[in-house]
Amino acid sequence: MTAVEIREPGPPQVLRAVQRPVPEPQAGEVLIRVIAAGVNRPDVLQRKGAYEPPPGITDIPGLEVAGEVVSLGEGVQTLHLGDRVCALVAGGGYAQYVSAPVVQCLPVPSGLSMEEAAALPETFFTVWHNVFERARLRAGETLLVHGGSSGIGTTAILLGKAFGARVFVTAGTAAKCDACRALGADLAINYHEADFVEATLRASDGAGADVILDMVGGAYVARNVVAAALEGRIALIATQAGTKAELDLRTLMHKRLTLTASTLRAQPVANKGRIAQALRREVWPLFGERQLRPVIHARFPLADAAAAHRLMESGAHIGKIVLNV
Repeated sequence: MTAVEIREPGPPQVLRAVQRPVPEPQAGEVLIRVIAAGVNRPDVLQRKGAYEPPPGITDIPGLEVAGEVVSLGEGVQTLHLGDRVCALVAGGGYAQYVSAPVVQCLPVPSGLSMEEAAALPETFFTVWHNVFERARLRAGETLLVHGGSSGIGTTAILLGKAFGARVFVTAGTAAKCDACRALGADLAINYHEADFVEATLRASDGAGADVILDMVGGAYVARNVVAAALEGRIALIATQAGTKAELDLRTLMHKRLTLTASTLRAQPVANKGRIAQALRREVWPLFGERQLRPVIHARFPLADAAAAHRLMESGAHIGKIVLNV
C-alpha cells in the first residue's frame, strides 16, 4: 500500500510517500480501506520529533480516517465487510489501509461525505471527553474556547451550541472571528486587539466562563483562572504557548476552580471505546437532524501531505484539513 512516512524529524518536506505492507487486523480490530484522513496538530508535532507514537504503534502519522471495512480481526461481530466507518486511530491514518480497534469505529453519519466523516473522530472525541465529561459543561453555562477557528475550536462551537451553552471564542483575525460567529459563537474575541479576560468578564456581567477549553497553555493558564467563573472548570488539552505556567493558587482556591488536563492518543482502547459509545448515543443523532456538520477548510491528495502540514503550520486555516486517499 501507499503510505506517508516521516523520513526524519524536520520540516514538512520530510513527509514522503512510500510503499508499506498492508497491516493485518489483530483480535478486536478491523482493517479499513481509507478514503479520507484528517490532519491534526499532533501529526505536525510527530513530524517534528516532539510527539512519539505510543509503544507498539506504527510510525506512520494520522489519527483519524473514514473508509470501508475490508477485513475483520478475530472476535469482531459488531461490524461487517463493506461497512462505511470513521475511526479514531493511534497512528497510521496517512495510508491506503489502516487497522483500527472496532470499539473506536463509528458509522459514517447520515448525509455526510467520507471527507466530512474523516474530519470527525479526533476533534469530536477530544471535545466530548474534555468539555462534556471532564469539565461537565451543562446547558445554560458559558464555554470559552481558545483557538475558536481551529478544528478543535469549530467542533467545540458546534457541540457547545447544540447542547445549549453560550459560547465565547478567541481567534487571531477578524475573518476568523467572523467565521466563528457564523458557526454560532455568541462572542468572538480577536486576541490581537482585545484582552480575552476583560472581554469575557464584560460579556458575562462579571461572572466569567463556567468552562474554558485551552489548547494554548503557558501564560494563558493563569489568565484563564481570572476569566473563570466561581466553580469554573478549565480543561487543558495542548501547550502551544509552552509547558510552564505560574499560578496564584489563592484565586484558584477562592473561586473553587477545577483544572483538568488530558491527552487522547495514549489512553487505553477501552477508554476511547467508551467515548465512542457516548458520541454514538449523544452526538451522532444530531447529524441526522442536520444540527452538526464539520468545517473543512482544505483538501489535499495523500501524496501532498507536506502541503497540508504547511497550511496547518501557517495558521491560516479555519476548521479541518483533510487528505484524500
